[in-house]
Amino acid sequence: MQPITSRDHPFFKQLVKLGKSARQRKTSGLTLLDGIHLIQAYDAALGSPVSLIMSESGRESAEIKNLLCAIDYERKTKTTILSDALFHQVSPVKTPIGIMALISIPEIKSVSDNKHKAFYILLEAIQDPGNLGSILRSAAAAGVSDVYLSSDCTHAWSPKTLRAAMGAHFLLRIHENSNLVETAQQFHGKIIATSLQAKKHLYQTQLAGPIAFAFGNEGMGLSNELSQVTSEQVTIPMPGKTESLNVAAAAAICLFEKVRQTTNRENTGINN
Repeated sequence: MQPITSRDHPFFKQLVKLGKSARQRKTSGLTLLDGIHLIQAYDAALGSPVSLIMSESGRESAEIKNLLCAIDYERKTKTTILSDALFHQVSPVKTPIGIMALISIPEIKSVSDNKHKAFYILLEAIQDPGNLGSILRSAAAAGVSDVYLSSDCTHAWSPKTLRAAMGAHFLLRIHENSNLVETAQQFHGKIIATSLQAKKHLYQTQLAGPIAFAFGNEGMGLSNELSQVTSEQVTIPMPGKTESLNVAAAAAICLFEKVRQTTNRENTGINN
């Protein structure tokens, strides 16, 4: 197979646009996964990608050859080879391993949840792809089922967010462009937000039953509109001298306090 070496090739141009443009990803319903781990995670959850893209040097990698054999991609998935120079222009990482996948952004499956055990996250105006990816990774690990993002969040399916989340996307139902106030008003449970001004701290809060955590913009926090429809506002105790926590760190602490309380109740035989 002859590699693509021209920047004018239509497929290369499409890959560049998908890597850089949220609008292109949303319009086409496609995005890019970079690296073996993400491709394996996608395959395990959703099956084969639309196509694979390899660099010339990546094509010779033993690790990549093992991946292709293990999942039998060469038989069932179209593969395109890019010159190393072109591959580096598409990949979101400085030292790519040499393989990416073009995938369809999954449609949200309609699933009837147990309303008494619902566990959601509401995200408002999160701007950093790394923060969003970290939150999604923590959410998947903690057992969150649904994540709702406001229209001004960074794109959940960007290559950088996907890489930061390490496969969490494929374990969650991700609702973009959500009206968070309406979502909060329709939620059958408590909605918890963190605030530096709150008088009650997280570890004094009962997190039994359906819970949704709301997290806001890295600099501004939650809007007044969303704050007004939360059930409780809590602070995270910080005995050190720092003024605040990164939003991804705050989210992880809150989510796993919910996990801790749920595990304790289950171990002591107490039902929600």
